[in-house]
Amino acid sequence: MVVWTNFAGGWIPVVGDEPKRLKFGAWWRFIPDFLPVSEADRLLEICLQRPDWAQLPIVVFGKEVMQPRLMAWEGDLPYRYSGLTLEPRPCTSPIAELSQRASDRAAISFNHVMLNLYRSGADRIGPHADDEPELGPDPIIASLSLGETRQFVAQPKRRFKSKRKERLQLTHGSLLIMGGAFQRNWYHGVPAQPERIGPRVNITFRQLGGPPGWRPPSGSEATNHDASVS
Repeated sequence: MVVWTNFAGGWIPVVGDEPKRLKFGAWWRFIPDFLPVSEADRLLEICLQRPDWAQLPIVVFGKEVMQPRLMAWEGDLPYRYSGLTLEPRPCTSPIAELSQRASDRAAISFNHVMLNLYRSGADRIGPHADDEPELGPDPIIASLSLGETRQFVAQPKRRFKSKRKERLQLTHGSLLIMGGAFQRNWYHGVPAQPERIGPRVNITFRQLGGPPGWRPPSGSEATNHDASVS
């Protein structure tokens, strides 16, 4: 049974891993050994052989640009960000099993999976926040890393006028869970690292409340910690 505790201004699940308190109501939990090395090796090879990797454009400041990485996805609901809509795709093995394991650890039922392939250290993702309305208020999001270690950088949003940065080394087989006001008050990204030449696959698990533009019912104060997982 998952036990909830009040932490950093919000409720989070206690499942054996200590969360890190961040400023502005956010937290994350980093689990470096979420997957054994042998299993992480096998999953990396399976992911690299997927036939559906694609480089797709997004809209940034009104201009269409190609994302500097490849991506794939699975889920029963469409997901839209930066002018790009990802239409529903069936969940496959072993991704569906990974999603359930991540759900168990994060104590929330994920229903959408996005995969990013960083082909080399030149591939990257700039500072951003996963704050689409269909994710609901203060979502819990989990991110699994396979392959080359890359640096994860988080910084408060500009309105806080803070130069503070938090960094993590996302290692092979690790899981990062982000929650509280992390998406509302922080940006995060994976910068280019030219010296890192090996591929990295990132698998991000989200819970979508509905199709693009969905919002919680008017007057509802429910947050994602209300999801029941035991």
